Amino acid sequence: MVLKYATYRLKCIHPFKISRSSNSYYDRIFVYLEQDGLVGRGEAAPSERYNESVPQILDLLRNEIILPKNVIDIEELVILFTDYSQGIKALRSALISALYDWWAQKNEIAVTDYFQLEKTSEKPTSFTIAISEETELEKKIKEAEQFQILKIKLGTDRDKEIINAIRVITDKPIRIDANEGWNLDVAMEMCKWLADKNVELIEQPMSVKNIEQMSELIKVSTVPLIADENCKTSDDIENIIGKFDGINIKLAKCGGLDEALKMVKLAKANRLKIMLGCMIESSIGITTIGQLIPQADYIDLDGNLLIDNDPYSGLEIKGGVLKLAVGKGLGLSLRNNYIDQNNKLI
Repeated sequence: MVLKYATYRLKCIHPFKISRSSNSYYDRIFVYLEQDGLVGRGEAAPSERYNESVPQILDLLRNEIILPKNVIDIEELVILFTDYSQGIKALRSALISALYDWWAQKNEIAVTDYFQLEKTSEKPTSFTIAISEETELEKKIKEAEQFQILKIKLGTDRDKEIINAIRVITDKPIRIDANEGWNLDVAMEMCKWLADKNVELIEQPMSVKNIEQMSELIKVSTVPLIADENCKTSDDIENIIGKFDGINIKLAKCGGLDEALKMVKLAKANRLKIMLGCMIESSIGITTIGQLIPQADYIDLDGNLLIDNDPYSGLEIKGGVLKLAVGKGLGLSLRNNYIDQNNKLI
C-alpha cells in the first residue's frame, strides 16, 4: 500500500464571509491510498479556528510511514493513522476516509455497507448565503433557487437588516449561523426577534467561552440552538447537554467517519438533534460525510457547491436534494476535464 497526497486550491464562486473571516479560496490536501489498482480518497480541510493548517499537515505527511503490503485488519491501520496524524483532526479524517474508501472497494461493497448504514434516504440540504451587502442578496438568493432551505451567515452589526432584506425576496425556511458572533444580550434579543421569521435553527450564537451562558439562552429561545464550535468530538457532548438542542458534526473537526458515528450514537442517546455540516470542500469531503445523511435531522452539505473548480464527482444533488453516489467504496471519481490538467490528482 502506498500513501500519496496532493495540494489543491478550491476557488469560491463568491467571497465566503463569516463573522470572523472572509476568503476567496481555500487550500486543501487530497490524500490517496493506492494498492491492487484501487485508490482510496480523502480530503483534509484544516481550519485556523481549530489551530490546524495546510503547512502543518504537509509537515506531517513528509514523515515516512510504513504501510503493510497486505491489509488484513483495518483496525490496525486506523490506529496507525491516528498516531501518524498527531492530533490533527483534518489529517486523520482524510486518512480514515481514504482507508474506508479503499477497503470497501477491495471488498466490492459501498462504505455504507461496511458500516451497515441505511443508504436510501434523500434529504434536502441548505444552501449558504455568506455575509453580504443587501444589494448582493437578491442575486445570491436567485442563484440558490433550486434549494428549499437557505442558511444565512450573521454575526454583524446589521443582522436584522440582512434578514429583513431576505424576507422581502423570499419566504423560504432559513437557518441562521452566527459563528460565535453574538454576546448574551444580543443573542437573547435575536432569538426572540427571529422566532416568527420562519427560522429552523440558530447555529453557534455565542463564543465557545460563553458556554455556561447558553443555559440561560436555551430557556428563552423557541428556535432550536445547534452547537458547532462548542462540539468538535464526542467528548464535548456531555458538556453541551442542557445548553444546546443539537450538534453540528463535521469530519474536519471531529477527525473522521468513525468518530462521527460515535457522535451520532451519543447525540441520539441524549435526545440531541443531529446536523451534518462541512467546510468549503470538494466532493471528496462532502461525499464522505454524506454517508451519514439518513442519520441526520438537518443537512448542510453545500461546501462543494460554493466553488467553481471541484475536480471530483460523487454525491449527487437535484432540486436541492442530496443522493448518495452509487458504486463501490465512496463512489468517487475524478472528472474527465481534470485528468490532464492536474496530473497529481488521481
